[in-house]
Amino acid sequence: MEIKKSFLENMESDFKSNRANRVAQRAAMNNGIVEASVNRFEGDSNRHEFNVNLKDTEIRNQKRSGRCWMFAALNVMEYKLCNKYNLKNFELSQNYTLFYDKLERCNYFLESIYKTMEEDLDSRLVSHILTDPMGDGGQWDMLKNIIKKYGVVPKYSMPETQNSSDTTSLNTYLTKLLRMYAKNLRKANEDNATSEKIEEMINSYMKEIYNVLSIALGTPPKYIDFEARDKDDNFISYKNLSTTEFYNKFIEMDLDDYISIINAPTNDKPYYKSYTVQFLGNVVEGDAVKYVNVPIGDMKKSILRQLQDDEPVWFGCDVGQFFNKKGSRLDLETVRVDDLLGVEFDFNKEDRLDYKESLMTHAMVFMGCNYDEENDKIDRYRVENSWGKESGYNGFLVMSDEWFDEYMYQALINKKFLSDKIIKAYEEKPIELKPWDPMGALAKISDL
Repeated sequence: MEIKKSFLENMESDFKSNRANRVAQRAAMNNGIVEASVNRFEGDSNRHEFNVNLKDTEIRNQKRSGRCWMFAALNVMEYKLCNKYNLKNFELSQNYTLFYDKLERCNYFLESIYKTMEEDLDSRLVSHILTDPMGDGGQWDMLKNIIKKYGVVPKYSMPETQNSSDTTSLNTYLTKLLRMYAKNLRKANEDNATSEKIEEMINSYMKEIYNVLSIALGTPPKYIDFEARDKDDNFISYKNLSTTEFYNKFIEMDLDDYISIINAPTNDKPYYKSYTVQFLGNVVEGDAVKYVNVPIGDMKKSILRQLQDDEPVWFGCDVGQFFNKKGSRLDLETVRVDDLLGVEFDFNKEDRLDYKESLMTHAMVFMGCNYDEENDKIDRYRVENSWGKESGYNGFLVMSDEWFDEYMYQALINKKFLSDKIIKAYEEKPIELKPWDPMGALAKISDL
């Protein structure tokens, strides 16, 4: 339908005649849409006080990188390490895991190009693979694969670099290389190159990638020393450990004991079934990304059990939805953009997923909750973020139960806190989802 001049004139007249519109316009133009919509009187129900409260560890800062999923997972591991050895603080290297994720992800990309040689270049699948060859985002299983293969190291063994703290340039030039490699491989295939020739080309490309990563991020160590001083001033020292030995011996977290559960209430994903996503991963020979879809109530119960057992919970959500950053709140009552703009956002969770309005964007850690025992429900959640101490409430956010229902998507839970029904579903052969399914989203948000 054509927008006519008469329509515009009528709309302008109607808009200006409405006092609420004029007030909202001034507020939004001077303060921005989100800040103008904040309800300052909301907050009593979302206090930073919790009756299930894990001990604080140091707040980390992922800076200008999309490594939230790594930071969140390593934060959980640091918590376990500090508890085991009575440490006030100990930081694991996020640069180390970044190096090997980039290396493996480049190889995974080239393998995906190899597998799709016979697909048309403009097919949806090839287009999807080429759209974002190298970002920072990830899923839990991808980090699990890196740690199983390469272990972890203390941060002092492989500290941050400018390119790990701000991955923009590295990702840009890796993307250029990978798309060029894809072009060369497909052209070689069109010219009837042998499989041996193709493999030789991939091997050559991976050598270049290794050199690029070493220049930008540093060369990862193979052996490290574990040294720290505990809260009682006792010195801890273990020398010449392999990187996998360090993880297996000092961090009590069997990666195979943990299952990713999701809540995706869409018609194509029945509950208590396991799912994976085609062409999603990093380590070619590693475990597939896999999770079980469960009702939201099951997810809450398992999170509560794990927190009550003094264990943090890695999780993924859509952090930008109605987020009051200054007030450190994830809830549905503080940011009332609908009131400001005079509109209604008529979506339920299923609609948001189906119509690409929401998906997992960020990974953080639950470090506590407020449990209403009388009504057997959690009122609010204590969230440890990775945007530094200056962000939020000393680095923490508070999430309301209502916001959890709408925008919480994934949680990592120890099997001992899950029902037999969920474990059985996880052990079954997963249903394969298309590469562009919203459950294939990668957590990658840096400071908003």
